[in-house]
Amino acid sequence: MVKGKDGRKGGKAGRGRIRVILECTNCVRTSEGVNKESPGVSRYITQKNSQTAPSRLELKKYCRYCRKHMIHGEIKK
Repeated sequence: MVKGKDGRKGGKAGRGRIRVILECTNCVRTSEGVNKESPGVSRYITQKNSQTAPSRLELKKYCRYCRKHMIHGEIKK
C-alpha cells in the first residue's frame, strides 16, 4: 500500500481536502477601498472537503477587529 500525505495507508488518502481562507464579511475591503471603521481584516485558515462541500464555506467566527462573532466567508487564494 502507498502512504498518503497524512501517513495513513490507503488509496485515496489526502484527496478531497483543500485549504481555504475565511475573511470577515464586515471588515472586508470594498470596491471603493478599505472599510475606514475597521483597523484591519480578520482572516482564518481552515480545511474543507471539496467533494461534499463544493459551494463557498461560511462560518461564524470571532473577529478581533469588530470584537464580536461575525460571518467569515471563503475567499479566493
